[in-house]
Amino acid sequence: MSDYLAITGGVGGAKLGLGLAHQLDHRALCFAVNTGDDFEHLGWHISPDIDTLTYTLADLANPELGWGREDETWAFMDTLEALGGETWFRLGDRDLALHTTRSEMLRAGATLTQVTRHLCTRLGIAHHIYPMSDDPVRTTVLTREGPLAFQHYFVRERCRPSVTGFEFSGIEQATLNPELADQLASLKGIIICPSNPFVSVDPLLKIPGVRQALKDCAAPVVAVSPVIGGKAIKGPTVKMMRELNIPTTAEQVAAHYGDLLDGFVLDEQDAALHGRLDVPTVVTQTVMVSLQDRIELARETLSFLDSLR
Repeated sequence: MSDYLAITGGVGGAKLGLGLAHQLDHRALCFAVNTGDDFEHLGWHISPDIDTLTYTLADLANPELGWGREDETWAFMDTLEALGGETWFRLGDRDLALHTTRSEMLRAGATLTQVTRHLCTRLGIAHHIYPMSDDPVRTTVLTREGPLAFQHYFVRERCRPSVTGFEFSGIEQATLNPELADQLASLKGIIICPSNPFVSVDPLLKIPGVRQALKDCAAPVVAVSPVIGGKAIKGPTVKMMRELNIPTTAEQVAAHYGDLLDGFVLDEQDAALHGRLDVPTVVTQTVMVSLQDRIELARETLSFLDSLR
């Protein structure tokens, strides 16, 4: 059983996840990862958020793109384009091996949790990475141009359409990953990484019973703001807030999580909010450019979390 659980999705979440993994070994830390972004493409099951964290912890992530593997080649995509196939979602040659393995194992009857564990083991990752659920949940972004599957909105349309809301198909039938559920009673702390609250964290929190289970858990829950000085370092969080008529502030992110939180981590640019929120706050450097930035933010977050116990 782990002492700490990190809830994550996307690149920002993976950055802090790496810092946390440098602070806590695999016996003390595990991860719950959003799978609302998962989709089936060209015959493969793609799990973008799981893969981003997996490649990051395995030191294989592409530092320039922020997704996929380093030292990637693109012969498959180039050939697919020449044949008139869909190329809007880029799949590198090395990356395809992972997707092929996952898809074959799922078709053979393995759960996504079992597949993820196998891939992590083969890539030398000791920390447990748990899909939020083994049941399919698919995020739909509601826009003024009509509903879009998440990857169509995020990648194909490059977040261009104006957002009006979100739906999570399959959420009512989904259950929290049982291996995650087993961790809750023994946890000392829960960290919500600086991921998009609407599409990277909400899919997990909206699984029936999960939000209440986290509230009932004895462990304090702390979130790290993905909004810094009214801006997001990466991704469409602030654009979504603006289109949903939500003030683009860290304070509103804390309000979105509401009474789930026992603490909130603010960036130095938002120091004026310290002491003004409904939960305890700490102010620190949250922009993660270097590995040391990631480690320092993890250390500050864990220290703050422990002070709330």
